[in-house]
Amino acid sequence: MAIGTVKMLSAKNESELLNYVQGAAEEEATKYHLAHAAALQEVAEVVAEATRKAWREQAEIMEAHQSILSDPILAENILAKIEQGAAAPAAVRAATEEIADLFAGLENAYLRERAGDVRDVGSRIVRVLLGGQSQRFDDSGTILCAGELPPSVVATLPSDKVAGLILGQGSLTSHAVIMAKARGLPTLVGLGEQIQQLEDGAPVILDATHGLLIINPTAEQLAAYGHKIAEERDKQAQYRSLAQLPATTRDGKKVVVAANIGQPEEIDAAVEHGCEGVGLLRTEFIFMGRDSMPSEEEQFRAYKYVIERCQGQLCVIRTLDIGGDKPLPYLNIAKEDNPFLGWRAIRISLKRTDIFRTQLRAILRAAAFGKTAIMLPMIVSVSEIVQAKALLAQAKAELAAEGGPVPTDIPLGIMVETPAAAVMAVEFAKECDFFSIGTNDLVQYTLAADRGNHSVSYLFDHFHPAVLRLIAMTVRAAHASKIWVGVCGEMAGDPLATELLISLGVDELSMGAPAIPIIKDLIRHAQLDDALARDILRLDSVERVREYLSKDKGAKQKLKS
Repeated sequence: MAIGTVKMLSAKNESELLNYVQGAAEEEATKYHLAHAAALQEVAEVVAEATRKAWREQAEIMEAHQSILSDPILAENILAKIEQGAAAPAAVRAATEEIADLFAGLENAYLRERAGDVRDVGSRIVRVLLGGQSQRFDDSGTILCAGELPPSVVATLPSDKVAGLILGQGSLTSHAVIMAKARGLPTLVGLGEQIQQLEDGAPVILDATHGLLIINPTAEQLAAYGHKIAEERDKQAQYRSLAQLPATTRDGKKVVVAANIGQPEEIDAAVEHGCEGVGLLRTEFIFMGRDSMPSEEEQFRAYKYVIERCQGQLCVIRTLDIGGDKPLPYLNIAKEDNPFLGWRAIRISLKRTDIFRTQLRAILRAAAFGKTAIMLPMIVSVSEIVQAKALLAQAKAELAAEGGPVPTDIPLGIMVETPAAAVMAVEFAKECDFFSIGTNDLVQYTLAADRGNHSVSYLFDHFHPAVLRLIAMTVRAAHASKIWVGVCGEMAGDPLATELLISLGVDELSMGAPAIPIIKDLIRHAQLDDALARDILRLDSVERVREYLSKDKGAKQKLKS
């Protein structure tokens, strides 16, 4: 939530373009080279600042912009257009639009989003060519409003001036929104043409949690939201002060609250937020953003770093989950019509056993430094688990033959993220030591709704009765085989879902670090409620489930009847 005044942004530079004086081709080429060098310098400074402040996602995105700026093909296209008679700004716009259009035409949602990055790079060079300066923000409480907002602009927003964002276009997986979320900026996305109704300087209340924008609020509304914001700030401080306490319900059930980690260095922030181990270490970080496969030694060092910082608590390492929305250029994965239904995750690992065995060896070596488990992604059949276990045994035998320490009791589990895995949970449990439910993909595959597609985002909801029944089915199967079951998707960090998940019998919740203190606090104030679980599983719509969970006890009884 934020209170502030609207600032409309436009990155088109139309008036400056009209006044641009074009010179000879050689002169235009020189202007381009100078602007290109200045743009590179600007981006390098943003990367350095993001790195210094440990804003990992922002640093990665701006490093991607550095790569686009350094692309020789882009430079050749721009210079060719200048040679053919175009002014430097027009040449830059045309060349970057051509590349952006190629990305925008791809079926993969992740790659489509990269079209915005290419346009962002083009806009930066054009701005420098036209003598423009970076945006300035003189007043605190600024609510930025734009059709689309380039990630590079989000990366450089001053935290003491900008209070929130309103975007006409974009989706929740765009780089700009990812970066805004990492900065803690409330953001409304997808308002379309409605943003044209806003004017510079208009006072607004932005309530991103409930998707509300109040224009020209009354004094009463300002007072009410001012109170809510202050209250929220105080609550966050209180949660953080209690973050290291265990998460035990009022009736004595201990629930493990662990962290989802995407980069080794994130473990330090997670420990500060009170995590009890790592429920999901995504290993893609070490495979992406490079030209070749990481060595066993590189992987070993990265895994060991996280395991040691878990200080004796369990670190669950997920094996490579590449493909789908996470391409790996040096694997030469062919274009697929439906990449989320294609060659990804365990399917790649079982085909490219050289990659998989190297990763297993690295994990096994690192496991000597702390409590470790291995988790397999995207499992849909028993045979996949059996094949993976055989390769794990082979890796153990190799290490033993080499004389190294080999853990004998390292647990092996799977992610339950397809309807097939949930339906077959009874059979899978016989081959596993634990389950972890990946609710993001489980929702996607159960509801046939692409998680990155804004057009079907209204369908994507982890409170859909079909998803809840699959979760309940998975928990029953796990406990019948006496293995534990966790949740590591976004649902684990949703406060509205906490009491329901633990009442369904979930033993572990794993989430991003910022959500850990509040979820632990909710667990300490909750108790197992079989009636709640039964009532919810009888409901027939997302709306009724959400309404039920939002009500107090008395109102729930009325809704049930």
